[in-house]
Amino acid sequence: MSEFRRKCIGKSSLVGSFAAIPHPVAVEVMALSGLDFLCIDWEHAQISREMIETMVRAADVHRVPAMVRVPGHAPEAIQAALDSGAHGVLVPRVSTPAQAAMAVRASRYPPRGERGVGPGRAAGYGYRIPEYLAGANERTVVAIQVETVEGLANIDAIAAVEGVDVVFVGPGDLSVSIDAIGPKGAEKLADAIRRIIGVTIAHDKTSGIFCASPQTVGQWAAVGASFFVLASDTMFLGAGAAANHAAARAELAREDPR
Repeated sequence: MSEFRRKCIGKSSLVGSFAAIPHPVAVEVMALSGLDFLCIDWEHAQISREMIETMVRAADVHRVPAMVRVPGHAPEAIQAALDSGAHGVLVPRVSTPAQAAMAVRASRYPPRGERGVGPGRAAGYGYRIPEYLAGANERTVVAIQVETVEGLANIDAIAAVEGVDVVFVGPGDLSVSIDAIGPKGAEKLADAIRRIIGVTIAHDKTSGIFCASPQTVGQWAAVGASFFVLASDTMFLGAGAAANHAAARAELAREDPR
């Protein structure tokens, strides 16, 4: 078992971030920041399939585990992400136990799943297939994202699916799906998140959540979450630029009070 998966299923506190900038330099900069892992966002960012492999390779240079959030439930996307050498997948919009089970089957080799054997980067381009097959099932993290009203209703059955390592909350889509947008819906959304986390823990699975700010990491850790994706490279870039621009303007105002 890889150290990353051992920490995931052992409920160690892990803080990663989404990698959305499609360039290895951005991945290396994020990896050098001290994050526990990166999650390449193939679902929402404009990243090509070939760039996924390049980004995973960049994370490997710094020995930071890279997962991939795949664009939907398709087994082909899950296989492509894992063949690139990714340490795991995050499968979005899982609303039923059948969809969760399908994500597990696509991520595991027989007899535990239906993942196809191929000569991708993970298997040394075909030169290390036996060695890779021997450890891949134990190495791969399978995380599924619950972010719909249907997923909330089915959370008990979803969390019970064997082979799911992490049940991850997507607060943004969940807020829209359950009609809990904005300040008026904050408590309704919080109640839904608490239910997902509580049921996940009751099934002895790891609970994860996206956090836009460090403050919300503490909030959800207090109720049992341990796997956090904190913001993204694009969010950090924008926030850093805005903060430094404001600081520079403040310096200029101090020099020239006019």
